[in-house]
Amino acid sequence: MMSETMDTIDLKDRGEVDPTAGVTYAWRDLNVYAGGGNMLRKKPKVHILKDVSGVCEGGQMLAIMGASGAGKTTLLNVLTYRTRKLEIKGDIHINGRPVDMRTIAGVSAYVQQEDLFTGVFTVEEQLHFNAQLRIGKEVSEAERKRRVAEVMTELGLNKCAKTNIGIPGRMKGISGGEKKRLAFACEMITNPLLLLCDEPTSGLDSFMAQSVVNAMKKMTELGKTVIATIHQPSSEVFAMFDRLLLLAEGRVAFMGTVQEAHLFFTRLEHPCPLNYNPGDHFIYTLAIRGGMEEECRQFVSHACDSFRDGEGMEMRRYIDQAMKPPERGDGLAKINLPKSPYRASWFNQFAAMTRRATLEQMRAPILLTVKLSQSLFFAIVFGLIYLDLGKDGITPTSVANISGVLFVFVTNMSFSNMFPVVTTFSAEMPLFLREHWNGLYRTDVYFLTRNLVELPFFILSPFGFMAIAYYMVGLRPEAERFFMASFIIIIVANVAVSYGYMISCLAKNYQTALVLSTPLTFPLLLFGGFYMKPGTIPPYLDWLSYLSWFKYSFEALSINQWKDFENITTENTTVIVEDKVMEKLGFDVDNLWVDVGSIIALVVGYRILAFLFLLSKTFR
Repeated sequence: MMSETMDTIDLKDRGEVDPTAGVTYAWRDLNVYAGGGNMLRKKPKVHILKDVSGVCEGGQMLAIMGASGAGKTTLLNVLTYRTRKLEIKGDIHINGRPVDMRTIAGVSAYVQQEDLFTGVFTVEEQLHFNAQLRIGKEVSEAERKRRVAEVMTELGLNKCAKTNIGIPGRMKGISGGEKKRLAFACEMITNPLLLLCDEPTSGLDSFMAQSVVNAMKKMTELGKTVIATIHQPSSEVFAMFDRLLLLAEGRVAFMGTVQEAHLFFTRLEHPCPLNYNPGDHFIYTLAIRGGMEEECRQFVSHACDSFRDGEGMEMRRYIDQAMKPPERGDGLAKINLPKSPYRASWFNQFAAMTRRATLEQMRAPILLTVKLSQSLFFAIVFGLIYLDLGKDGITPTSVANISGVLFVFVTNMSFSNMFPVVTTFSAEMPLFLREHWNGLYRTDVYFLTRNLVELPFFILSPFGFMAIAYYMVGLRPEAERFFMASFIIIIVANVAVSYGYMISCLAKNYQTALVLSTPLTFPLLLFGGFYMKPGTIPPYLDWLSYLSWFKYSFEALSINQWKDFENITTENTTVIVEDKVMEKLGFDVDNLWVDVGSIIALVVGYRILAFLFLLSKTFR
């Protein structure tokens, strides 16, 4: 049970007075529309919520119930300001004051229906991660650990504390029920004034469902406000609710206490039978059943109208009163809401995210091993295919073969590093958006830590590739030539990673990212200087060549190979190899550092674009 000490900690963190004061959350005449299309493609609007009103006071637990599609989750998303691409009309107030995103973020926590976690974390590590970033910096580390231990005991997570959460198909982890309790624990750890839960008991057995709802009930005993959507609660769980909000077809069918709900349905001539779960009865009565759609819709319409014109009149007056500003000061007025939505400092966020990203790499060694093995495997394969190209001297054939192997080095290093990262951000987008909107960390911290933690691999892997393939092929043996070629290949690998990051952040999901990667990369490959000689590209497409790292890297590697090459002297003439080869390829021998600088500029430019695309997805 939450102790007085934790309440004191939370007060210091939030600047509150008495957490038992609670908040009154009220909403009136909410109408939510989806669709409508754009100017070119009009679609009819879908009216999801229709004049929905309700209220929940401090010390109460409100259960939002209804059949599937009734609008429960939409209502909860509206109340937590988590909606996107929806048109919303109506009033939402906390303690008589209009709500904005900063206010709701400062006083509430939201347990969502889908459980999203970092799979390599253990249960205990996940809770410590949340505590580090969501409990204010004024709270000591010892108090955070005590709070984590308290929540784990309360929700029965001690047994799986050292178990990895797990990644489906890759790493075994905790059960679905344990994940649901962990999701609830991550929100409870902040001891919020207002807790909103989207079906917190889904996937749990009756005992665990009861323990989760019991923990919610304990929060109301401390004066907290708890609002939850519940699907098919057991009789024991149903008995814990203080108030019900029954939705049907996007309308309010009933709002009031459990006892009042029984009286209301009795008045509608649908009383709950004895020894029958009231929750199941109410949901079934208001559901649209197959084969009886028209009759069910008529009854739902009658029930909603009956409540609106009967019990709803008194409820409406109650909600209107709750919407009025308090005459005296209340707990909310004395909360010092921070200007920033983040509780932890930038450096604390950076430290926590760096640790998490590092653990993701270390606890999935198979992926790193496969990537490194792939790089070394292709180095040996290319080395054997192009083995010792320079042994027969300089001929047109050997020059063409060396040009071919240099371009193969560039394309292999580009595609082998770009394709694995196109899902880096897109696959984690749901988890990132949830944690970011919960105020755990900033977008720049997330992006920067992922880049820095993965950087060593994208340096070592291409260097290992060149260490094997370079001398097997028989390129210039001088040490400075080898290290320059290795440096060029390293920055090629990193510009490919930058481009992959950009696609990953641009795409809506990882499937889209995979589809986009090839068509967005192929034009850059064509203008890389191998398939089309520089200067022969049509003027209206020439601008694409300036975005192609294939062009700059192929030219840089060719200059590194042929510059100051030993001239060939015959009886009558001296052939300057450097000039002949550069002329044939259409390259300028003085462009080496221009090419290197251009590749580095593309590394930075594509990553900036990736960050901006990622940042755009966080806007609400």
